[in-house]
Amino acid sequence: MKPLTAVSAGTRVALGVAFFVLFVSIWAAATLGGFVSKTFLADPGTMLKAGWTLLTQMGFARDIGWTVWRVLGGFVIAAALALPLGVAMGAYKPVEAFFAPFVSFARYLPASAFIPLLILWVGIGEAQKLAVIFIGSFFQLVLMIAVTVGNTRRDLVEAAYTLGVSDQGLIRRVLIPSAAPEIAETLRMVLGWAWTYVIVAELIGASSGIGHMITDSQALLATDQIIFGIVIIGLIGLGSDLLFLAVNRRLFPWAALGR
Repeated sequence: MKPLTAVSAGTRVALGVAFFVLFVSIWAAATLGGFVSKTFLADPGTMLKAGWTLLTQMGFARDIGWTVWRVLGGFVIAAALALPLGVAMGAYKPVEAFFAPFVSFARYLPASAFIPLLILWVGIGEAQKLAVIFIGSFFQLVLMIAVTVGNTRRDLVEAAYTLGVSDQGLIRRVLIPSAAPEIAETLRMVLGWAWTYVIVAELIGASSGIGHMITDSQALLATDQIIFGIVIIGLIGLGSDLLFLAVNRRLFPWAALGR
């Protein structure tokens, strides 16, 4: 191994799968070997059986659908508003000076702390859950997009002005295309954060969703169901992450060079 040296796609997949195999093996050894009580940590087999029961008899597929819809809904709204504001802040310094202090302040506020207020303002329906995801995602996206656009190579900007581009043309033809690959990576990362916000939102005042199932399972000490819910979140997140990576590579093939 050499620092920063890329590995082949096959090696990357093999190493990734090997870690999962090792992790599950240690988990199975700890639970089936009696080192950890099944009351506190169900073994992999019991977890899978509980998951099958949840999916076939308890309507867990519907809970998964609701959670995915909430994540996508809140995240898409946040991204749709954050993209233009972030580009404007990165391109125009007066706009950045106006918005940056508040955005920097707001991004440190935990989205979960707003849940009591959101319940008071909009109730415990879907608006509350979408708002939690929006708050948790929007300010992070705005600041990261603004930094990405603001870090556009100055030689590209100077070359564009030399060729006679207008200010608006500079944004459309230089700043946005240059920043697009990193913006796509920012969206991919923040989508992962959105999953943490939706589960927190579903732990309080929800009648559906993965978080709701986990809360009900906690009351029954059903660690097998809790773990299955967590695993499902991880699998969906991994799937969306791989999809994002594939789309990004297809849209911005030049960004993957050298990785």
